[in-house]
Amino acid sequence: MPMKILTVFGTRPEAVKLAPVILEFKKNKKHIKSFVCLTGQHKEMVRQVLSTFEITPDYDLNIMKKGQTIEEIIVAAIIKIQPILDKIKPHIILVQGDTTTAFIISLAGFLKKIKIAHVEAGLRTYDKYRPFPEEINRALISRIADFHFVPTEQNKKNLIKENIRKSSIFVTGNTVVDALLFTSNKIDKNAGKKFFNELPEISNDKKIILVTAHRRESFGSDMDNICAALKKIVVLRPDAEIVYPVHMNPNVRISVNKILKCVERIHLIEPLGYEAFVALIKRAYLILTDSGGIQEEAPSFNKPVLIMRDVTERSEGIKAGCARLVGVKTDDIVSNTLQLLDDKTVYIKMSRAKNPYGDGMSAKKITNILLESKSKKGIDGI
Repeated sequence: MPMKILTVFGTRPEAVKLAPVILEFKKNKKHIKSFVCLTGQHKEMVRQVLSTFEITPDYDLNIMKKGQTIEEIIVAAIIKIQPILDKIKPHIILVQGDTTTAFIISLAGFLKKIKIAHVEAGLRTYDKYRPFPEEINRALISRIADFHFVPTEQNKKNLIKENIRKSSIFVTGNTVVDALLFTSNKIDKNAGKKFFNELPEISNDKKIILVTAHRRESFGSDMDNICAALKKIVVLRPDAEIVYPVHMNPNVRISVNKILKCVERIHLIEPLGYEAFVALIKRAYLILTDSGGIQEEAPSFNKPVLIMRDVTERSEGIKAGCARLVGVKTDDIVSNTLQLLDDKTVYIKMSRAKNPYGDGMSAKKITNILLESKSKKGIDGI
């Protein structure tokens, strides 16, 4: 009897990181019956990712409404997932990362005594408000999950310290590397095709700085500081050009448009499809971000990352030397950026640091672990 696995996600980062696992499940149709359910946060961006990986979802909770609160998201998700769980009766629910819906879907599965597999487990800042609410979401999933797929040894140590059963923790690397290599190969084979049309016209003689900034804890004054820093950088450095795909959240757009609209050599563009985004990473000279996933993606292309946050749950990149935590103060962001633009030795050292997040085989490892658990009758009802 095949093992029924329901993979649930709603944001673009989740889709990117779970797509390689879903594709690996497809390769094992004899042993795995795979179902895909969307929750609905990033509708268009998720559809773009699914198109890249040629994945068709089976269900869509469609929970998002304009202006709704986190509490309303929680209620909608836990109610709408129930009939799907009753219909499929999955042996495993697979979730990724730290979104509120990942936690709520895990909770819904637990209440029905369905086993939970958590991809990208074990990341911690140990500050419950940074990132908010992601830090607590991830920790709560860890209390529920039966399989903990952690990217690094440090993540494993974090879980062991929290008394998570050691035999349930598996170091697999991060699936984002799998997704990145898949997409990079696709770009190389299809150079000049449609996804490049999404990119702005950027100068070949400029140093391109890719910016992503959208975290909830950055809303308000911190976002204003970030935008002020970007403006200052292009004023001070005529050889620099910034490309900023602006998140759809109105809290982000208000600050960005207020400070950066019509600033010369700053391109404010709509969120990109995944192929175009990867192409832009490959084209960039360095990355400024408050995002999580790009901290793992950029080192695969030898791009230094400056993290515009006070803390990060991805400390491995900092230890490896490919990323640096610069905070959210305008002058700190500017000075660190200028150093990378000016000091070739520092730039080379960061760009040549080894990516600590995996080898592109994470999805295969995760699939094999689940199949091995089935063969050992570790999953009830199979």
